[in-house]
Amino acid sequence: MRTAGPAGAPAIVLLHGWAQSGAAFSAQLGDPKLTEKYQVVAPDLRGHGASDVPDVTGGYDDSEAWADDVAAVLDLVGKPAVLLGWSYGGAVITDYLRAYGDQDLAGIVFAAAATEVGRGRPGAQPGSAMISVMPYVNLEDLDSATRGFTEFVRGMSEIHLPGEITQRIVGDSLRVPWQVRRALLRRTLDSSGVLASITVPTLVVHGRLDAVVDPAVAEYTHGKISGAELRWFSKTGHMPFAERTEEFDDMLLEFAGRVLTREAQE
Repeated sequence: MRTAGPAGAPAIVLLHGWAQSGAAFSAQLGDPKLTEKYQVVAPDLRGHGASDVPDVTGGYDDSEAWADDVAAVLDLVGKPAVLLGWSYGGAVITDYLRAYGDQDLAGIVFAAAATEVGRGRPGAQPGSAMISVMPYVNLEDLDSATRGFTEFVRGMSEIHLPGEITQRIVGDSLRVPWQVRRALLRRTLDSSGVLASITVPTLVVHGRLDAVVDPAVAEYTHGKISGAELRWFSKTGHMPFAERTEEFDDMLLEFAGRVLTREAQE
């Protein structure tokens, strides 16, 4: 688990996406504006990065297991916390909410996030970049998977990201066992009721040019959550925290300050 900032400070927990790792949030972990005031925490989800791979043959459709993983992180870093989910990390947040509710959260951020999983689910609508690589990215064959993820990373951003970022994305993707990658996308997850039950401040953030998670998903998620804020990033793809780092971090800093102050006063 990657952490930065003072131990015991209020926590911002960043949940990465499918076939990625907590390293996706390197810019946030290295931003003194965030880390001087907050614990910034970016765990590797089960089966990803440096985390254990409990069983490549099953269990990744267990919503309670995902919920328990998030709960364990929150127990470690302290509550209430701000919980941010990027891409598939948004669906993991809904797993957590389904089991634990939002009483231990100060606020939630859905960043370019899917909030459901499964064919035809409005909270899981894929964009063109995701659709185009699906025949390749979940195969055991190295050449096919490498081809798929190379194309995938090219479709994730609307700006030219440095090679150190793009190559890490491909490497992190291939590091996840192909059985795990496949299992995660074979789940069926309806989060309409869970989203409607959220009571804490919630921010929905999305790039207008996101080709991995269709921007219509942000509209769906925002519409389900009473009082949620919707923030669009223009000329931005699937990684607003990497494509528009300064703007994204300022937004996160403002939101965290607002909701964590609110919690301290109550």
